Amino acid sequence: MKNRVLSFDELLGQEHLTSKNSPLRILCEKQVLGHSFFFGPAGCGKTSIARIIAKEMDMPFYEFNATSLKIEQLRKIFEQYKNALQKPLIFIDEVHRLAKNQQEVLLPVMENNSVLIIGASTENPFFSLTSAIRSRSMLFELFSINNEALKEVLNKTLALHVDATCKNDAKEYLIKSSGGDARAMINLLEFALHVDKDINLDLLKSLRPNALQAGSSEAGVHYDLTSALIKSIRGSDIDASIYYLARLIDGGESADFIARRLVILASEDVGNANPQALTLSTSCLTSVSKIGYPEARIILAQAVVYLCASPKSNSSYLAINKALKSVRDGNILEIPKNITQQNENYLYPHDFGGYVKQNYLSKNLKFIELKDIGYEAKMKEWLKNINTFS
Repeated sequence: MKNRVLSFDELLGQEHLTSKNSPLRILCEKQVLGHSFFFGPAGCGKTSIARIIAKEMDMPFYEFNATSLKIEQLRKIFEQYKNALQKPLIFIDEVHRLAKNQQEVLLPVMENNSVLIIGASTENPFFSLTSAIRSRSMLFELFSINNEALKEVLNKTLALHVDATCKNDAKEYLIKSSGGDARAMINLLEFALHVDKDINLDLLKSLRPNALQAGSSEAGVHYDLTSALIKSIRGSDIDASIYYLARLIDGGESADFIARRLVILASEDVGNANPQALTLSTSCLTSVSKIGYPEARIILAQAVVYLCASPKSNSSYLAINKALKSVRDGNILEIPKNITQQNENYLYPHDFGGYVKQNYLSKNLKFIELKDIGYEAKMKEWLKNINTFS
């Protein structure tokens, strides 16, 4: 038995859209809501909100999925309501997958408001929709449902099954293992009830052994998890870094991708504060490409811990960016004659004990500021000494 919500007041976890003073609800109650797109994680209430809007505005409801939508289906509905006093609500799930020709079919009816178009997606659809569609629409974001709201949803669902019981640890698992996805929680409960009316933790774990999380291949989650890992390593938080590494691995991210990001970070964020970081990260990349999961997780973890515990410097990163900007801004200098090919005026540093002062730039330029961190501090001291005593 599905516990389908019927009103804004019944929908839990999206109060920024459903409360009495929220703009979305006010527009619906005034019957003036325009074409809208909703995006957010799975099971957070996007379809439910679309159904509530249709009920609130007393509109016929047509539901489609962009992956199987046929243009002819839309044209039949448009023709049916062409001269009708009542207009329909066309709900399109996975709207970011709409082909360009499908979007073009929507434009005329969106322009003349003969239908109300509402789309939903787990990804921000504005990146995939044309500018013409975007300019005629509003965008609303939904969020994962918090545990308190999930608990309320669970209790309401259980109340519909008067002959069922559910132990407290089973309730906790239903909530915490669902990752903010109310639909996934209810589905797990419903399947368990088909097996036994007395729900316990062992039964639930036999149906769902591990907690749900969005796969890292989903674009938004992929980039958010990767960003969280890099920023945690940059911030030297080992536990956070290992956690996000685990999320990426468990979400199906390739070991090669993670290792490549670590190599980049080793240069960009650790740099010469610990030059061995790049060597170890490169070895990590080579190793995981030869070994693969599950053992690759250990190699990745070693590299992550090493990078976290390394002193950090981005001086090389900043220097090359500054130098590239100078070149691209037109600062093209003539190469001093003494360092061009086969010039007899070139001074070979090894003939002078490893260093000799001479011109390498025809104009004084400054790009790098070495930091007093880790090994880079020694490099800075050495350069300072040779320039002082040359």
